[in-house]
Amino acid sequence: MPDSSQLDIDRTRPGQWTVTFSNPPINMFVPATIEEFGLLTRDLEADPSVKVVLFQSANPDFFVAHLDVAKAAERREVFGLWRDCVLRLSSAPVVSIAKIRGRTRGIGNEFVLACDMRFASRQYAIFGNPEVGVGLVPASGALEWLPRLVGRSRALEIALSADDFDADVAERYGWVNRTLDDSGLDAFVDTLVRRPASFERETLGAAKAQINRFGMPTAAELQSSIDLFFPALASPGGQARRARLRNLAYGGPSDFEMNFGRYLPALGQADSNDTERPLTGARKG
Repeated sequence: MPDSSQLDIDRTRPGQWTVTFSNPPINMFVPATIEEFGLLTRDLEADPSVKVVLFQSANPDFFVAHLDVAKAAERREVFGLWRDCVLRLSSAPVVSIAKIRGRTRGIGNEFVLACDMRFASRQYAIFGNPEVGVGLVPASGALEWLPRLVGRSRALEIALSADDFDADVAERYGWVNRTLDDSGLDAFVDTLVRRPASFERETLGAAKAQINRFGMPTAAELQSSIDLFFPALASPGGQARRARLRNLAYGGPSDFEMNFGRYLPALGQADSNDTERPLTGARKG
């Protein structure tokens, strides 16, 4: 168990757990985060009283920033643990709902994709998988979930542009269930959560299992992306791109982390006086 918990779990409502993720300053995923999520999924499976789990963030600017790649690379086994964790969450007889404010990139986006439902703040939610832009391949489920949800061409747009996308585009693509004005997000999700929390866990689980026949990746599919991650991590081109991140306050509170997608085109430039101005803004509808 991690020395300091990053998941605050509220079990006070009948049939419902509310899990609030907090890893200041920007909600990075580290190996300890993955280990804690593994314990959480085990506990969800074991507790017959829980019917719905709601995930949210304590940081209004970051639901999950992204994976701490350097720390994760030192603990390669956590990728297999994460694969098992999201498969168990998706298969559990518990309804998982993500309530999203702030930036949700990389493994954060891959986590919400593994949840059963996603609801986003129209004003404040931003989504993206920036891995290709830093010389990596998304390895935590994006390449398996996105084509199922948004279709092949839009999945290619998301993965290969490595850009940020606003909540309205995410809704139109089918990336999230729906967006709502931020002022109404909490009330809407709270009302929704109370409905399945009042039903029978066995019936919820049976219906979910039937739907999973048509939209859930296999362990082998998820593993195939993990197998691409480490060769990309070692590639000279990828290492050169990531070296440029050191001067951009990567991993801390910064304009770079707030606007990750905007900066990525400039990372591929040769070291010269040619300073192409980065693109601006998340993709909008």
